[in-house]
Amino acid sequence: MRTISFSQARTFGIYAMDSVAIIDFGSQYSQLIARRVREAQVYCELFPFDTDADKVLGIQPKALILSGGPNSVYEEGAPTLPNYILAAKVPILGICYGMQILAHNIGGIVSQAPTHEYGRSSVVCHSNSMLLPKSIDGNTLQAWMSHGDQVTKLPPGFDVTATSENCPIAAMENSEQSIFGLQFHPEVHHTEHGTEIIEAFLRTACLKRDWTPSKIVEDSIGRIKSRVGAAKVIAAVSGGVDSTVATALVHKAIGDQLSCFYVDTGLMRCGETEQVVRMFQKHMQVHCKVISAAEDFMSVLSGVEDPEQKRKLIGEKFIRIFERESQRIGSNAKFLVQGTIYADVVENSGKGKDKSAKIKTHHNVGGLPEKLRFDLIEPLRFMFKDEVRAVGTELRLPDEMVWRQPFPGPGLAIRCLGEVTPERLDCLRIADRIMQSELQEANLLRHETSQSFAVLLPVRSVGVMGDARSYEEVIALRAVVTNDFMTADWARLPYEILSKISSRIINEVRGVNRVVYDISTKPPATIEWE
Repeated sequence: MRTISFSQARTFGIYAMDSVAIIDFGSQYSQLIARRVREAQVYCELFPFDTDADKVLGIQPKALILSGGPNSVYEEGAPTLPNYILAAKVPILGICYGMQILAHNIGGIVSQAPTHEYGRSSVVCHSNSMLLPKSIDGNTLQAWMSHGDQVTKLPPGFDVTATSENCPIAAMENSEQSIFGLQFHPEVHHTEHGTEIIEAFLRTACLKRDWTPSKIVEDSIGRIKSRVGAAKVIAAVSGGVDSTVATALVHKAIGDQLSCFYVDTGLMRCGETEQVVRMFQKHMQVHCKVISAAEDFMSVLSGVEDPEQKRKLIGEKFIRIFERESQRIGSNAKFLVQGTIYADVVENSGKGKDKSAKIKTHHNVGGLPEKLRFDLIEPLRFMFKDEVRAVGTELRLPDEMVWRQPFPGPGLAIRCLGEVTPERLDCLRIADRIMQSELQEANLLRHETSQSFAVLLPVRSVGVMGDARSYEEVIALRAVVTNDFMTADWARLPYEILSKISSRIINEVRGVNRVVYDISTKPPATIEWE
């Protein structure tokens, strides 16, 4: 089984796009750096600091950004500066630890700061800066600091371009070599003019703004055509925006060479299967064969409560069904389409290169057997969710497909905490249908809530229903707002809507006598409960 990334495609000469390589030293904000660069319509990829040079340079970056990180440059075992960084002779921006490791390697001195800085700080910008805005009132901006070390001696050829009360060298530049360092974090929205600062850096590299939906579609179609040729392709679709847009891209490229199927696991929401099939037939003119497999999945989930075990069992069963059905539907197919996006890759692998445990198993990443005879086509692998939606709109998919809220591959099994039984699934389906219908009625299902759903908890509480004591389960409501699903905030739903949803669930869902609302952000919580 083999997959192809944008960087590999670049090597094949299928398209040429200006790019930035972001070197991740373990910062919690690394994904935000990538978001800001993409928002500037410049393609970028994020690489752990110890990635092989050939892989990083394979995307032919015209600029490099070094992220922050939790280490001190002078401590034993701290991440070091890869040799290719300075040898690349392209503009470099070091942020926080990135600035410190640059200074440490080119003749400066980094020391422990007498006063740590965390949170907002006033930064005074000097007029000699190429990056910092010159039009701000009083030359001062509010910036987000998060450091215990600082550059105490400039490297040769550098000038100080910003200071703060506790950091005499809050920014430094070598304009001749186009090397820049910022002790603060321009990628964080708390930093004023942060987007302008990043865009100013991108201008120093003369990068083309060609990471646009139309260009992505054009290049993806060319890449798919070149790779597939006359071969047959299959896609296992779910109805979610990721698999839908990935399938639409492949269908646009190769037409009838593509065959689709949909596995009804029995873990779907009310009317899910019928809705998905109807959408594909109506809006994409793609025939989608439905595989009914509810009994298969319920049999392996019987008695299982652990969430990771649920995911693995569902994944394994899906693989077996997939292998069986793909032989029937695509016996002569060479390629398999998957809707993997960047968030799937990050959450499955953890931050950095083998540096941390994965958060949870994703059905799109690492879920297929290595000996599967198909090669993978993952046209969305390096796209954020909002970019996927923009591509879907560019492909003229209707809003009901593009803005359909995410639904996890394991389905309601991971929203039914504890043992999954047909009876508990029915309770959860009804509660979720009530929530979705009320949010739809209040016009809160699109921009106001990026993802919303009900969760059935294996917790019983005492209540009074019909003048009698009840001891029944709890429904938790979850609604979040996010652009990229890497971070998320809880949605401030109107009280009257929450009240109506709660009242309907308690009155209409047998076995439930209490409804709660989840007000956790991501991080520290995940969006899904399991």
